[in-house]
Amino acid sequence: MSQELQQLSEARDAYARGEWGVARRGLELAGQDAPLSSGDLEILSRSAWWLGDVQSSMSLSEQIFHRLADEHQHQAAARTALTLSLQWGVRGNLAVSSAWLNRARRLLEDLPEVPEHGYLLYVEGNDALNLEGDPGPALASSVRLKEMSQRHDAPELEGFAHLLAGLAAVRTGQASRGFQELDEAMLPVMAGQVPAEWGGDIYCSVIHLCYEMADFARMRAWTDALSTWCAGLSESFMYTGIAHVHELQLLSAEGNWARVEAEMPREAERLRNAQSWIAADGYCELGEIRRRRGNATGAEAAFALACGLGVDAQPGRALLQADSGMTEAAVEALRGALADRGTLGRARLLLPLVELLAPREPGAAAAHCTELERTAAFYGTPGFQAWAHQARGALMMAERRWPEALVELEAAARSYRSLRMRYELSRVHERLASVRAALGEPGVAEAERATAAAIRNQLGAVNVSWETATKAPGGLTLREVEVLRCVLAGASNRQIANALTISEKTAGRHLANIFTKIGVSSRTAAAAWAHQHGLAERPEA
Repeated sequence: MSQELQQLSEARDAYARGEWGVARRGLELAGQDAPLSSGDLEILSRSAWWLGDVQSSMSLSEQIFHRLADEHQHQAAARTALTLSLQWGVRGNLAVSSAWLNRARRLLEDLPEVPEHGYLLYVEGNDALNLEGDPGPALASSVRLKEMSQRHDAPELEGFAHLLAGLAAVRTGQASRGFQELDEAMLPVMAGQVPAEWGGDIYCSVIHLCYEMADFARMRAWTDALSTWCAGLSESFMYTGIAHVHELQLLSAEGNWARVEAEMPREAERLRNAQSWIAADGYCELGEIRRRRGNATGAEAAFALACGLGVDAQPGRALLQADSGMTEAAVEALRGALADRGTLGRARLLLPLVELLAPREPGAAAAHCTELERTAAFYGTPGFQAWAHQARGALMMAERRWPEALVELEAAARSYRSLRMRYELSRVHERLASVRAALGEPGVAEAERATAAAIRNQLGAVNVSWETATKAPGGLTLREVEVLRCVLAGASNRQIANALTISEKTAGRHLANIFTKIGVSSRTAAAAWAHQHGLAERPEA
C-alpha cells in the first residue's frame, strides 16, 4: 500500500472512531499530494465541523456540492445544499440560507420522492412559523412528513414532523399538547437517528421557544438534555458551546451573575461565526447583568455586539436609557421594537413599557398591560404570569389603588420566588415597600425594603427605580408621598428615616422638598394639605 493510501486509510479509520483531529490532519496531508475524492472531502468537512471549525466545514461542503452537481448526483447535492441552508440560517445570514434552499428545491423538482423532500418540507414549515408567524404550513408539513417517514423508513422525518406539530400547537395556545409533540421529536435525536446538525437544530428550536415563553423549568430540562446529548459526542462540538450559553442564561435568571460575567464573553465569541443568534442572546444576557450592576459602559458594549449580529438587544438597550433618566428615548425604542415582533417576542417588552408609561401615559400603559395579561392567559407559563401581575401592580400603583396593587405584586413575588428569579423578586419587594408605606404600614414597608436591599446586595445589583418619577398631587414623587404619610402618622425625622431605610439627613431633605412643592412651612400645614388632596385616605384592604 502506498503512503498516500495508508494516510487515507488511517484518516478514515480515525474518523470512524470519532478522532476528528487525527482524521482532519491525515486527510489534509493526503490532499496535498492529490485531490481528495468526494467521499474523503465529506469526511474532512465533517471532521472540521465536529472540531467546531464550522466556517472551514461549510467551505468544504460548498466544494462537495459543486462536485456532486457536476456529476449529476442530484439527491446527494440536494442534501448538501439543505444542510448548508440550515448552517447559513443559524449563522444569521438568511439571504444566503434562502439561496441554498432554492438550489436544493431546484435539484429536487425532477426527482421522485426521496427523504430530502422531507428535509425541504421541514425547513419551509419552520421558516413560515418563525419568520412569518404562520402555523398553517408547519401543521400541513408535519402531516406529510409523518407519512413520508413511513414510506422511506426515515425516522428523522418523523422527528421533524413532531417538532413542527409541537411548535405550531404551542404558538396557537395548546402548550400541553405541543410539548408532548416536542418530547416525541427528541426520541429519534437521542437514538442517533438524526444527523447532528439537524438534531442540534431541534434542541435549539425548543430551548429558544422555552426562553421566549419565560418557561424556565422546561428550558432547564431541555438544556440538561442537550448537555447530555453533547457529552456523548464531542467536547469541541458546536452544540456543547450552545448548551453552555443556555446554562448561563438560566444561571443569570437565578442570580449567579459572577459566573455568567466570567464565562459568557468567551462562549459568545466562540459562537459568533457558527451560531450568531445564540451568540447574540449571550451578549444580551451579559449586557443585562452589567446594566443591573450599574456598569453602563460595559452593558452598552455587550448590547452593541448583539446588535452587530443582527439582534436589536431590546429591552436591554432601552432600559439602559431609562436607568440614566432618558425615559422618552427608552419608551420610543421599546415601541419601535414592539412593532417588529410577533406575540411571543412582544411579551418581553410589555412589562418595561407598562412600568415606564404608567406614571405618564396611563391609557397606553393599560393597553400594554391588558395585552400582556392576554398573552399570559393564552400561553399559561409561570414567567408570563409573573410579568403580568407585576405590570398590573405597577399600573395600580400609578392610579394609587394600593390594595389592588398589593394583591398583584404579592402574586408576582410568589411566582418569582418559585422560579428562583431573584433580581425580579427584589424589584417587586421594592414596589411592595412603597405600597405598604402608602397604606400606612411603615413597619411592613421597612421589612419589604430591607428584603429588596438584601437581595440586591447578594447579587451586586444597583437600586434603579423608574417609578420614583410617578407624580402625586402637587408634583410629589412616590418617596415624598411616603415621607408625608409618615408625617401624618406623627413620625419625627429619625422615625421616618428608620421606617424608609434612609438617613435622617435624607428624610429632612425630602421634607424640605415637600414644603417647597406644596407651598407650606410646617408639618401641621403639610398634614392639612395632605388631607385636602386625599393623601391621608386609608383604603380598605
